[in-house]
Amino acid sequence: MIGPANIVHTTPAIMSKFPYAPGPNLNPAEDCRRTRRIVAEDPDWSLAVVPCLSNLCLRSILRNFEENPIFEELTPTQKDFIQERLSPSQPLRVTANLISDGVYWKRCCEQEWDLCDVSNYGHSWKRMFFERRMESIIELFIPDVTEPKTVLEMVPHCRNYVKRLDISQLLPSIKEPQKEKEEYGSEWASDTEYDGPSMDHFDFGILLDKLTSLEELHLVYRVKQCGMNFEWKMFEMTDRDCESLAKALKSCKTLKLLRLHQSHVEDRKCRLLVKYLLDHPSLRELDFSHNLIGDRGARAIGKLLTRSKLEILNMCDNDIREPGAKAIAHALSKNSTLLSLNLRLNRLRDEGGQAICKALLNNNTLCHLHLGGNEVTGPTAITFSKVLSNNNSLKSFNLSCNNLGDDGGRALEEAMSHNSSVTECDIRLTEVDEQIVSYINQVVWTNRSLQQKKQAEEKKTK
Repeated sequence: MIGPANIVHTTPAIMSKFPYAPGPNLNPAEDCRRTRRIVAEDPDWSLAVVPCLSNLCLRSILRNFEENPIFEELTPTQKDFIQERLSPSQPLRVTANLISDGVYWKRCCEQEWDLCDVSNYGHSWKRMFFERRMESIIELFIPDVTEPKTVLEMVPHCRNYVKRLDISQLLPSIKEPQKEKEEYGSEWASDTEYDGPSMDHFDFGILLDKLTSLEELHLVYRVKQCGMNFEWKMFEMTDRDCESLAKALKSCKTLKLLRLHQSHVEDRKCRLLVKYLLDHPSLRELDFSHNLIGDRGARAIGKLLTRSKLEILNMCDNDIREPGAKAIAHALSKNSTLLSLNLRLNRLRDEGGQAICKALLNNNTLCHLHLGGNEVTGPTAITFSKVLSNNNSLKSFNLSCNNLGDDGGRALEEAMSHNSSVTECDIRLTEVDEQIVSYINQVVWTNRSLQQKKQAEEKKTK
């Protein structure tokens, strides 16, 4: 600001340098005005460096954002100014439902995590921030140690943005069950009481029904980097966990994908989970791979196929044998929604494999089938060849790591010579003659080329 110290009065010696020199006809007041000049003490001072009033206002908003958050009233340019400069340490109660997706949430993510691939989150930085923050809270949650309010306080801020939770570990309780007896007189004696943990792992019952936008849930009951503290209980879901999770899943009406793998889920737990998933309004994909599910669990899965709208079912690496395969086959023959079935690494053998193949003769919707590593042989391949000759919906199949033999190979070769729908197949390590394998692969390649050409023509016509 320019004050008296900045004002230099001109003298007669320098009057000639100014165009407005006092004249004899001017009155004294006018003469005084004309003879005064303002000279800046700072030679670099310029009016251009004075910030405009709007910027001063925006900086004031930044300084007082927590106490008086102003954002919605601003123009798009002003919002960008705020997002680029607002501190990522602002409380979520202030920013969560006020600051829109953009630069601010990108800065928050990059400050908290080294690797930030926003393409995995629908190109939404805000979604990435809240999903990863919630995942971290759950993965570090210790029953009876961590307060449930740690999770619940986060819900109002993230419920509209969390679409997927990928939980890579669930910590067990550190509180061991105890039974104590009093050794005093009768007046102090008490019955034996259970004083164990209230839950064995995180209780999803307190959360899932509150996440109104949740569509995908990926779970693994394990402890990462346990080192020398390894115990089997760190890598399995208990009965109490299962019941709590099952009820929570039923309450989550928006869930489309459930993946529960590598968690020692056996028949009883599978049946309990399925019981609560029957008639689920939105579930489309179920992945119970790498568990211990046998025939009784497979029968429950068969029932689920008749009372759901599942499109993708992955039961890879379980213990399903002939009876379980027959139950799934029976449901498959009546199902009209399933598009992909993965039974890789089970124990179907020929009896179960043939049952699945026969079911496909009455199914016109399944597009992808994986029976790799199931100890099936020639008879299954011969039955499957009938499917290839009569079913035009199947797009891919995998029979790898089975001993199909020459008879099975010739049956597949003959069937594929009349097939125009299969665009992907895998019959490696099946003891089939290499020439037959080469011929089948050539047919598949031709089918794929024709399919791509057809799709290109359809795009041109649109």
